Order: sequence, then C-alpha cells, then structure tokens
Amino acid sequence: MNILVTNDDGIDAAGISSLVKALSQTAEVYVCAPHTQRSAAGHGITVGKPIEVEETAFDGAAKAFSITGTPADCVKIGTKILSQQKIKVDMVFSGINLGGNLGTDTLYSGTVSAAIEGSLCGIPSVAVSVNSHEATHFELACELAVNACKNGFQKMDARTVLNINTPDLPKEEIKGVKYTRLGAREYKEFFRPKENGNGKTQYWYEGNPVIYEGLPDDIDVISMQDGYASITPLQYDMTNYTLVDEIKTWRLEG
Repeated sequence: MNILVTNDDGIDAAGISSLVKALSQTAEVYVCAPHTQRSAAGHGITVGKPIEVEETAFDGAAKAFSITGTPADCVKIGTKILSQQKIKVDMVFSGINLGGNLGTDTLYSGTVSAAIEGSLCGIPSVAVSVNSHEATHFELACELAVNACKNGFQKMDARTVLNINTPDLPKEEIKGVKYTRLGAREYKEFFRPKENGNGKTQYWYEGNPVIYEGLPDDIDVISMQDGYASITPLQYDMTNYTLVDEIKTWRLEG
C-alpha cells in the first residue's frame, strides 16, 4: 500500500514526523507537505502563481517533497507527481495536526481540507489531530491512524474522510474512543488591535473555546471536552437534502 502524508503545520512539524514513523511500519509512505506553517488555510489552492516543489529527505518516507503551496495543493500536485513516477496513492493521511479540528472548525482547517482534497482526487482519506497547539502526546493518534489504514481501507470509499481527534494526554489517561458527528465549535473571540508603527492599526484574532453543557455526547466537541478521542466520518457533499424540494416552492425563479 502507498500512502501520501501531508499536513498544514509544515513539513518540519513534530506531528507529521510521528505520523510518518507510525504509518511506515505498515505501508510505503510518501510525504508532500507545505514548506512552512499553513494552518487555517481551509481548502484554498494556489492559482496565478507557481508552486515550488523540492525533493528532500524525510525519516521513514520513501520520498518526500517540500511544497510552497497550501495543504490542498500538496495533495493535488503530490498525487500527480507520484502518478508520473508510476506510484499509485491508495490513501491520503493529513496530520498529525497541533490543535483539534472539531465541529465547524473543520471548515477552516487546512488539515481536514487536505484530506478532503484526497477524497476529491478519488482516494480514501484520513485527517488526524491532537487537541493542543503545543501537543506532545501522539501515541493514540498514531495508533488510530494505523488502525484506519489496516482496518478501514477495504471498507472506505473515495467519498469518505475520517476525522480523528485525540486529547493531548498519555494514552492511558484518555477515557476511550467515541464515534461522533460534527457539532458547533464556538469561541469567545475578539480582535486585539496593535499599532504597527506607520499609523495603521493591525488586528490580531484571538479566542477561547466555549465550554458546553447539556449537549449529547455523540458530538465530537463534547467527546473531546469529556476526555475522549473522537472519530467522525465526513464527506464533501454539503447539500441540504431536506430543502431540495422545499425551495421549489419559494419561486426564486420568479
């Protein structure tokens, strides 16, 4: 099996190194990752300017490429480069992200978007995250990723993206794994103003996650809040099927 691994924290991040090391025990791993930090890039792609690709050494990878594009670019161009070298990618893994990708945050996430790009390329894909921007505990995240490769591959189709999130705790301190659905991910957010010295004001986005009470425990955000890892199946089809017939009655066509 051939696996393409990418991320949004950059090719030198600790998370991708741990993921490649784990997956290389069960598959041939190829790395195509951003040359620098690209967090919260969403599903942006590069148009109107070139993408630079540099082959580099990466421990545990058969080949690795440092790419100046977005996480989605890395999957899109990575699969093409490997295909030209007669290497068929069987699965895409994105991560391990430093910071959770839960609920509505998945819409902003470069990590999840890279996995979705894999799905758009016709490849079953997995996004993996640890819920801390200073994460140090990758053990369970790696184990779940390897299990997704071993046990999920034959059952997944190209429309499926598994979104794995774990607490930043030693494996023995995590309460378990829950299979979940997306929830809301809200923040007590604000923009901190800062003068930049030339008469203009810069605004820096900051925020703290809202702590929820009384919500079902099958929501990914609640599972994480309660000390569990979560696995959520995602798809790129965002159609609201319950409204397809309803909107016909709105007579929007005049």
